[in-house]
Amino acid sequence: MSGKAFLDTNILVYAADQSELRKRQAARDLINRLTEKGTPCISTQVAQEFFVTLTRKMGVAPLAARDLVLGLKGFEQVSVDFEDIQTAIDGHILWQISFWDALILTAAKKAQCTVLYSEDRNDGQTFGGVRVVNPFR
Repeated sequence: MSGKAFLDTNILVYAADQSELRKRQAARDLINRLTEKGTPCISTQVAQEFFVTLTRKMGVAPLAARDLVLGLKGFEQVSVDFEDIQTAIDGHILWQISFWDALILTAAKKAQCTVLYSEDRNDGQTFGGVRVVNPFR
């Protein structure tokens, strides 16, 4: 898959997950491939969701989760601002998807990514010029 890539939270979560070994390996392989070719993108939302998922759903201690989140500092980071929230609200209405998914897509587009790696949308769907690719299919 060519083009600049954005990672959804679930990719990072699976890369750290001890229970989903197949998905863990696929997520790690994807991250390794993307970092060899360039710098994958994430948003502040993704970093926040990653921390919350690690600590609340996976039982990772906050200090260990902090280290995992800080390990993302080498990725290109997109900060979400008020204009992005407005755009995501419009996307939520137009695309009939959750606000949070629309905000991820808005951040991906803001970073000029053409691909969003995620399992949350249908593989191959395109939203505002960003194509969703499910690496676990």
